[in-house]
Amino acid sequence: MEQIDKQKDVYLFVHGRFDLMQKSTDALVANGFSKDKIISAVPNKVGNVGDYMAMLWMPPNPDHIKIQKITKVDQVVPEGVIGLWKGVSKDDLFTVKL
Repeated sequence: MEQIDKQKDVYLFVHGRFDLMQKSTDALVANGFSKDKIISAVPNKVGNVGDYMAMLWMPPNPDHIKIQKITKVDQVVPEGVIGLWKGVSKDDLFTVKL
């Protein structure tokens, strides 16, 4: 597992599973992320290069969280529920069990 930079924001994607928000947050904190850096992902605000994405996977019944690191952010025209995240490039790091 890669060393986590606790100063970086973590954007949490729950894919509508708000019932798993607390469980997801607890799992991230147990795996080295700072609770005060976990942000609920929204379509109109993306992270910066070096920030993390934490995505419940696989919708609609996730059993783990994919941890990814943002490597590039391009300006794009927002599209649907993906919004501005369409322009974000990322690398897969590891998974966390839910």
